[in-house]
Parts: sequence; C-alpha cells; structure tokens
Amino acid sequence: MRQVISGLVLWVFSAISALADGEKAGEFDYYVLSLSWSPNWCAREGDARQSDQCDARHDHGWVLHGLWPQFHQGWPSYCRTSEAPPTRRMTGEMQDIQGSAGLAWHQWKKHGSCSGLSANDYFALSRAAYEGVQRPPVFRKLDTSVKLPASVVEDAFLKANPALEPDMITITCKQGYIEEVRLCLSRDLVAVPCGRDVIRDCTAKDAQFDPIR
Repeated sequence: MRQVISGLVLWVFSAISALADGEKAGEFDYYVLSLSWSPNWCAREGDARQSDQCDARHDHGWVLHGLWPQFHQGWPSYCRTSEAPPTRRMTGEMQDIQGSAGLAWHQWKKHGSCSGLSANDYFALSRAAYEGVQRPPVFRKLDTSVKLPASVVEDAFLKANPALEPDMITITCKQGYIEEVRLCLSRDLVAVPCGRDVIRDCTAKDAQFDPIR
C-alpha cells in the first residue's frame, strides 16, 4: 500500500513539474503582433520607471511590444524549448523597434520560447512582422495630446493596410489611454481573423493619445 501511495505522490509531483515548465514549443495556431504607442506607455508608467525608452533623445512612436503565438482560444507561454536563450547582442539589436533590450528578453522568455524557432529566427520574424505593417504617419504629426475614439486608430490602420479586415485587428486601452494595436497574422505573416478572445476592441470615445516628445 505504501508503495502505491509513494508512486501516486511521485506521479502528482511529476505532473505538477510538467505543467510548471509550460506548453510545448511550436504548438499554436497563429500570431498576434502587438504594437504599443510609446508616448502613452511612458505617460502611464515608463516615466515613473525612468525608462530609457522615454528619454527625450528618442522619438519612439509605435514600438513592437511582441509577436505572440496564439491558440484560437488562449495562448501558450513560457514554453519548454531546447533553443538557447538570446545573447545580449541579439536583444540589444531589437532595441530600435522594441524600445529596450529588457523588453526583447522578456518577450523571448514568455512568447518566443513558444514559437519553435531559435531566438535569432524569432527576432528576425518579429522584425519582419513589424516592418510588414504600415504605421499611419498621421500619429507622428501630432503636436499636442488629443482625446479620440479608439475606432479612429483602427480606421487609420485599416486605411494604411488594405489587406486588413476589421476582424483582423483590435485596439486596446488602459487607464484611459490608447494602449496597443494588435494584428492577427498567420505563421507566414499573412493577416488572418483573430480569435474571439483577442478581438475585443476598446470602446472608449475619448481615449488619451499623447504626441511624440
């Protein structure tokens, strides 16, 4: 009897350990490309952190938050992978579009590890996804903070990217600010419809949008 109990205990701990290691790398349905408006992030939390991303010498607009493997419902994270973590050089080279090497490292650890790609290939794909989206220039021309409906941001991206349909993009808000633009892409970076748990647009009519400083 003791052997049975002991075996059961070992099985439970093994199961818990397997769950703690995260999902298996490479198993997902599509990607979510997340773009963050840097001035809004800086106003909400970056300035308080004294983040270098918010330093006046930079002119960050839409930065790459991340490229996230996604299921049709839910998403994997912190996956088991045999791929080596990125080097400091790799994360440093992403700073121009991600704002900081620290964010690049975090995105690999949480999301890139689930892609089934090497760190180098994941960052290359992330850059290709970022550069494949036309970011409307109108937002960089703002010289003062404005209040606007979140739908205005979505409409601007739809106009700038004719291949996009409304069910392939969503706008999020946080603390009264426009937060992110999220686009759904296939593994080949072709725009695809988003799952139900992604396509939840911000409905704010007066979201804050700050200019590049």
